[in-house]
Order: sequence, then C-alpha cells, then structure tokens
Amino acid sequence: MGGGRISGHDEVRNYWTRQWKMIDPTVTPERFVMESDGRIAVHVHQVVRDLEGNVILDGMVEHVYRIEDGLIKSMEIREM
Repeated sequence: MGGGRISGHDEVRNYWTRQWKMIDPTVTPERFVMESDGRIAVHVHQVVRDLEGNVILDGMVEHVYRIEDGLIKSMEIREM
C-alpha cells in the first residue's frame, strides 16, 4: 500500500502487521504464469475491505515472485 521495497523476515512481518491493522484483504490466486526471466506471476483476485467491512478495492493484480534456493527472494505487486 505504501510502495517501496523491503527486505528480510522482520521487515516483511512488520509490513504485513501494519497492513492488517488498516485493512482486511482477501486474495485468491487464479492463474500462475512462468515469466521469461524465471519469475512466477500469480494472477490474483483481491477484495480489500476497511476494518468496518466496507469494500474499498475489488480487482485483479499480479504477485510476482523470484524464488532462489527454494526461498522467496523477492515479491512485486503489479497492477493488471
């Protein structure tokens, strides 16, 4: 939501903890695509609600993962 880049377990945990204090997201994977550079793009349907239950976003985005040595090295969220 805030943009930018983070790295490491603690930063990722802190990011998601902050997000869940502000929103209630539901993200449903619909399609997986291997990109030419080896990353995996996951087409997801996301419904984001505020903490009162009002829908503030309902649409598709891509979660793009780079996996190295069996671990997620990076994740990017792209608009579709």
